[in-house]
Amino acid sequence: MSATALVVVDAQESFRHRPYFRADDVPAYVERQQALIEGAVRLGVPVVQVFHVEDTGPFSEASGFVRPLEPLVIVPDVVFAKRRHSALVGTGLDVWATRRGIRRLIVSGIRTEQCCETTTRHASDLGWEVDYVGEATLTFPMTDVAGRTWSPAEIRARTELVLAGRFARIATVEEALAAAAAGRAAA
Repeated sequence: MSATALVVVDAQESFRHRPYFRADDVPAYVERQQALIEGAVRLGVPVVQVFHVEDTGPFSEASGFVRPLEPLVIVPDVVFAKRRHSALVGTGLDVWATRRGIRRLIVSGIRTEQCCETTTRHASDLGWEVDYVGEATLTFPMTDVAGRTWSPAEIRARTELVLAGRFARIATVEEALAAAAAGRAAA
């Protein structure tokens, strides 16, 4: 049994229907996210899919957009729905992971600085070791109060900076999978 779980946060079609959505970085994100998912499956690491849901709009289940971001292929071991930024608030993910002896979470998905970062901080505060795989996260340009637009690359760098060594180990896809394999071998 794996002591690690891969958490894929909000990698869903709903985002295509937000005004800030940009497709520029989607191919690179999907390639890295898919490599992480496939590597986890090969290692026997459970894949957790988390969807953000709201009562109305493109994040409502009635919209039909609360499904994996295309062309991502994911067959999760378990699916949770969340209504907050952290995938650990009110979803049951924490109970599921604790009951299975999960000690490390690999965090990936959409958006880098929002739900992925919040889930990482929350998981760390609850005692999990966390590998944050920034290259397997996606976000979109943001404009701050001073009018400066931050690129997705800048947002990712800032997110990795504030998480590194405090809340998570910043890892590539390959490093996260290697740690999961080493943890499995040690068990």
